[in-house]
Parts: sequence; structure tokens; C-alpha cells
Amino acid sequence: MKKLILIPMVLFAFIIKVQAQDDAIQKFFSNYMDDDRFSRVYISSKMMQMAGGFLKSNAEEQESEDLGVLLQKVKGIRILSSEEVDGMKLYNEAYGTLTKNKYEELMDVQDKGTKLKFLVREEGGLVKELLMISGESRDFTLLSMLGSFTYDDLNLLAEHTEIPGMEQYGKGSKGPKGKK
Repeated sequence: MKKLILIPMVLFAFIIKVQAQDDAIQKFFSNYMDDDRFSRVYISSKMMQMAGGFLKSNAEEQESEDLGVLLQKVKGIRILSSEEVDGMKLYNEAYGTLTKNKYEELMDVQDKGTKLKFLVREEGGLVKELLMISGESRDFTLLSMLGSFTYDDLNLLAEHTEIPGMEQYGKGSKGPKGKK
């Protein structure tokens, strides 16, 4: 009887832990949503589908059509940024909220008081989230892009779109399966 009760409790604890990670990033965003020092951007999956459909319907070449299909894979983009805060403190706070075993580091750049990290969260061999955290003395940016991508998809986004953060991604590592 105790075993029958223990199994659902263990499963429930596991589900709570998985949800807590997603909630940690959402909570970080929520902590600063009403702070006027921050710019906040949310791009929904519907908006990405609209952009993808536009490219697809106006495709003159195969690459535009492929990019349209790819943009429809983006489930949402959240951006939180400020030029009026202690960026290094917020960088450390944001990075500290992550469960490190859920995210794999793709790129870590530290140069003259600047830190930039790209991390991915994978499930079933696909990238479910690309996370960029950037901090300087007076600048901070956190970008979370949700979807279901391959590393080739991310490389294509970096090369052919102006999605915030993808320029920096394109300058660095292209992930374990992409070109360097």
C-alpha cells in the first residue's frame, strides 16, 4: 500500500520540478515586467506564423520558402532589456535561476566587463528553447526563444533573419551539429 502511494508522490514531485524550471524564467521576466527601466517584448507564435506565411506566399526562391516554414516553428520570443540597470548583477541573477542540468551551454563570451551566454534546452533531440543572457555595467538583455528546432534551423535563423539575439548567435558557435 505504501508503494502505491509513494509512486504517485514521486511522479508529482518530478512534474513540479520540471514546471519549476519553466516558471523560474517566467518569474524572472515577471519580476521586471512593471519596472519602467526595462523594455519588454513578446512575439507570439501567431505573429511568427503570420511572418512565415508572408515569406512563404511571396517566395521567389527555395530559401525564402524554407525560412517561412522555419519561422512557423517559433512558438514565442520573450525579450527583457535595459540600459539603466546594473547589468552584471542581473546577468548573475538570471543565470542563477537556471537549473544547469536542463540547459546546455553553446557559447560563453566574457570580455572587458561584458558577459554573454547562449544556452539551449533540448528534448528528444530538438532544441525547445534558445536562451541568451547578456550583461554589462549598465546593460542587460535576456532573450528566450521557444519552439522546436534543429541546430541547422538555428543556423538558418542566424544567417537570414533579424530576430533579436540571432546576430550574436551567428557570430559564435553554431551548436554541436552546425558549422563553426
